[in-house]
Amino acid sequence: MQRFRSLLALVVGGLLAAPALAAPAPSMPDLLTIQHQWAHISYELPKKSQGAAFASLEQQAAALVSRQPHQAPPLIWQAIVLSSDAGATGGLGALSKVKHAKKLLEQAKRINPKALDGSIYTTLGSLYYQVPGWPIGFGSNDKARQSLKKALEIDPNGIDPNYFYGDFLFRQGHPQQALIYLHRALNAPARPQRLLADKGRREQIRQLIAKIGQSH
Repeated sequence: MQRFRSLLALVVGGLLAAPALAAPAPSMPDLLTIQHQWAHISYELPKKSQGAAFASLEQQAAALVSRQPHQAPPLIWQAIVLSSDAGATGGLGALSKVKHAKKLLEQAKRINPKALDGSIYTTLGSLYYQVPGWPIGFGSNDKARQSLKKALEIDPNGIDPNYFYGDFLFRQGHPQQALIYLHRALNAPARPQRLLADKGRREQIRQLIAKIGQSH
């Protein structure tokens, strides 16, 4: 049981950094609203308030998917909100939420694997290296690497694929390689509709770069 709690802590500790992805097309204002609310919860609310806020946002995301079941972007964002809710609330329900998120991402991939600049692969990759492996969860470093590299093929200059691959490399014991991708993420083009998300992500990047500098 203690080992289970330790592994589950990877989910709780890591998924609060779920990807803040590319803005939707202008025809999807509801999705943009969800993105903005996600950034507000993630970067402006105190942690003790995030769980309830994500739970409410989760319902909005599910409602959007029900209205647009054949569109990949709503599925991606429902997965992101589920993962963030899992990270904020923890407990035994966290793994069921991230497993549901994985299914949503796989469904989105069947519809349009390149939706939102390859965000499916960025999100899957981040889940694969942060969720415990078998027999508790579906985590896999090999699958994480494959997914994150695929994300970089689609969006080589994006802030999120570079950040998460850098974080993955650091956790795998390759800090110097990680720095290449982290600096690339830090210098990624700004997303005008995602200013708060970019600000929060860049702060995470700077913190990780500083951590690498202090330990090496």
